[in-house]
Amino acid sequence: MRRLTTAPNLAIATLWAELLTQCGVDAQVQRAWAGSIAGEIPPDQALPEVWVMDDDRLEEARALLRAQQNLPAQHWRCAACGEQVDGPFGQCWNCGALRPQGDAL
Repeated sequence: MRRLTTAPNLAIATLWAELLTQCGVDAQVQRAWAGSIAGEIPPDQALPEVWVMDDDRLEEARALLRAQQNLPAQHWRCAACGEQVDGPFGQCWNCGALRPQGDAL
């Protein structure tokens, strides 16, 4: 078992561990509740950590996490209503129209 990274909060740590698990890399969140003692230990030591269970898959996990953290920005304009949509959405939040493939601002 090897530590992959420290997360800024429990929600992010859980998302990262779940992403890795979904990709076939067994991962766990450690120090999930250590934030409650942040006043007694340095705050950076109370942050949750993501650990990879199989030492041989550590580099694979690093690559998966790096790819997830560096997704390209997506900006597009809805052809139906003209709304500008930011983020990983494939559907316009305003009118519900689907994003055409290859459409970008």
